[in-house]
Amino acid sequence: MTQRWHALWSALMLTPPAGLLAQLMGAWREPQRHYHTLQHLTECLALFDDLRDQAQRPAEIELALWFHDAVYDVRAHDNEARSARWAGEALCGAGLGPDSVQRIHDLIMATCHGAAPASTNPDAALLTDIDLAILGAPEPRFAEYERQIRAEYAWVAPEIYAVKRRAVLRGFLERDAIYATPVLQSRLEWQARHNLARATGNATNMSPRH
Repeated sequence: MTQRWHALWSALMLTPPAGLLAQLMGAWREPQRHYHTLQHLTECLALFDDLRDQAQRPAEIELALWFHDAVYDVRAHDNEARSARWAGEALCGAGLGPDSVQRIHDLIMATCHGAAPASTNPDAALLTDIDLAILGAPEPRFAEYERQIRAEYAWVAPEIYAVKRRAVLRGFLERDAIYATPVLQSRLEWQARHNLARATGNATNMSPRH
C-alpha cells in the first residue's frame, strides 16, 4: 500500500503530506470497523486497477477511494461529509488544484448512495459502482460482507436491525439498475440481484442472466 500511495502522488507530481498515509491507515484499522476496513479499500483499489481505462481522471478517483470511508462512525450520519472534508483539507494543503479538490470532494459525497450518480459524471458513476461491487460478489464473500455489517451494528437490537437492513438492501434491489456503468452492469448486475433477493427474501425481483 505504501508503494501504491507514493506512486499515486508521483503521478500527480506532488509530495504527499507527511504522516497522511499513516493517519489514513490508522483510520481504516479502527476497531469499530468490520467491513469498512483495509479489506474493503484493497478490494476497491484492485477493481479500480481493472477498470482504470474507464476513468476520465483516474488519479482523482484513486484519491477519492483512499478517503471515501476514512471517517467511519457507525452511529453518525455524516461520515461521507467528514471524509470529504478531511480529503479537501489534506489535498489543498498538499498543493492540489482547487478544481481537482472539488471534484474529489464530490466523488466522495457520491458514495452516500442516496441515488444513482448523474450520467453526466462518469467518474462518479465508476467510483460508486466500485464501492457497491460487494453487492455483486460471489455468494461466500457477500455472506461474509453481511456478517461484517452486522458486526458493525452489533449495538442495534436484532429485530430492529433486521427490518432496517432489509429496507436498505431492498432499496438497491428496487432500482432499475444497481450499477450505472455498462462494464459493471454486465459483470455484476445479475449476481447483485441474486444476492439481494436472497438476503431480503424477495426472489421475485430476480432479473434473468444476460
